[in-house]
Amino acid sequence: MTDDSILCLEETEEGMVQSIDHLKKEFQKIRAGKASPNMLSGVLVDYYGVTTPIEQTSNINTPDARLIVVQPFDKSTIHEVEKAIMNSGLGFNPQNDGELLRISVPPLTEERRLDLVRQAKVVAEDTKVGIRNTRRISNDEAKKLEKDGVSEDEVNQLMDEIQKLTDTFSKKVDEYFEIKEKDILTV
Repeated sequence: MTDDSILCLEETEEGMVQSIDHLKKEFQKIRAGKASPNMLSGVLVDYYGVTTPIEQTSNINTPDARLIVVQPFDKSTIHEVEKAIMNSGLGFNPQNDGELLRISVPPLTEERRLDLVRQAKVVAEDTKVGIRNTRRISNDEAKKLEKDGVSEDEVNQLMDEIQKLTDTFSKKVDEYFEIKEKDILTV
């Protein structure tokens, strides 16, 4: 294979690895019944007039499986942090004692578990679409290489390798989804 072909293959793999990394981050946001600091990732706080991720404004801990404790670095911002959590759409109603916010994570109902599985399935499918988009872009690059003088056989070999990568990463998405589904459905 030429250097251009190898570079194209490396870029393809890098794009697909990024898709898997994104999948993992999104799966962390989907709770499986246990409290986790990741459940609050994506919550944005109006911190002294600047929209800031909650992780940069507060210490977030989970002392047990049903409780999240949020301790703002600056106690004067506790009301802004509380408001951000309530407005996040996560369905949490924190208890404010002036220094800490305590968030009780209720056990999941069967219906809610099935909703979370559907949500995880959508994330997995979106990731597969991203992987296929990476494949399409890489195949277009491979076709350009042929126009630039790379042999047709080598381009076909490159496209076969791109398809193998696509199949491998799609299978990884399915494996991660199965693990997440099992985690969600385990009572």
